[in-house]
Amino acid sequence: MNKEKYIKSGFDFKAVFEPDDYLYFYGDSLTEKRTKTEIKFLVKELQFDKSMKILDLACGHGRHANPLAKLGYNVTGVDITRGFLKIAKKEAKEKGISVTYIQKDMRKISFVEEFNRVLLLFTSFGYFEDEENFKVLKNIADALKPEGLFCFDTANRDVFLKHFLPYIVTEKGDDLMIDRNTFDSVTGCLSNRRIIIRNGKRKDKPFLVRVYNPTEIRDLLMKAGFNIYRMYGDWQANPLTSDSKRMIIIAKKEVKKDE
Repeated sequence: MNKEKYIKSGFDFKAVFEPDDYLYFYGDSLTEKRTKTEIKFLVKELQFDKSMKILDLACGHGRHANPLAKLGYNVTGVDITRGFLKIAKKEAKEKGISVTYIQKDMRKISFVEEFNRVLLLFTSFGYFEDEENFKVLKNIADALKPEGLFCFDTANRDVFLKHFLPYIVTEKGDDLMIDRNTFDSVTGCLSNRRIIIRNGKRKDKPFLVRVYNPTEIRDLLMKAGFNIYRMYGDWQANPLTSDSKRMIIIAKKEVKKDE
């Protein structure tokens, strides 16, 4: 699906991931403490070492890539949004951190067995039709070296539906982010006709996201050439349960029999 068609179907990528508004409303939740907890989890559970090459896909403004590089890891960050990459590069330069940042659509990356670890964090999976979501997983499998690990986090559909809210209003001062949600049980797709009212001006930022349950994720990963390595319910490494709102999945790239 091309960008124009996807906007018509309810996803305006440029509007949804416009850095200024995005960080204005999400920034307060993306605390330094939260980031440190996630980094600690990644380093331990993915068994990082300094010889590895790490790909942070949909890296955004470098929230994980820059701290990992500061710890001495070899990190490449890829994101489609130029504005996010500009922020990430600026911070890296100011802190004397070396990160390779690339502007690219995750559906179009073409790395071949270049990385030991791949990250896809903060619900960055599921923004396309099923065929293209699978293409993203295949691209990640291609980018990984044999037995490399892939980690991503997303909502757990089983629990998401238990707590589904058709309307969510986020207030920041006099500014509002209004989420108007509908869910299609057949496609598994959440449609959010988001409105932002900031400085008295309205902006429409609609988006779609495919919400998966653990069984669907397992089957997709296996089809893409992965085995489930571990599944957690939070960043404290607690097991995934029927009450877990999030899924943190670590998958290992299968080794082909002739390798």
